[in-house]
Amino acid sequence: MKKLIVASVALAAFVAAPAFAANDMVGMNMSTSASKASSTRALTDAEVKKVNAETGMVTLKHGALESVGMPPMTMAFKAKNAAMVKQVHEGDKVKVRVENVNGTLTIVKLEKQS
Repeated sequence: MKKLIVASVALAAFVAAPAFAANDMVGMNMSTSASKASSTRALTDAEVKKVNAETGMVTLKHGALESVGMPPMTMAFKAKNAAMVKQVHEGDKVKVRVENVNGTLTIVKLEKQS
């Protein structure tokens, strides 16, 4: 009988736990999520250091990439499409947005600066 009572109490506690957890979020300010989303859409200044049309890679000397948590550095990135690779040359100033696409850091937006 003791085992049945202990099991019943444990089951009741397990079932009630999600109800308490759901109430933990009441009154929480979620506005920071919106500001984070907008910062991941920002473009970062960069300079094209190398273009490899065969592999679809563009080497950039870039500022901080907040969308992927990367500090300023020089690194090669996969371009989202071949048109991006064809529009830039070594030395070009660009603005880019890099995102993690299926585990690969990818240039998803590229604007050539004049």
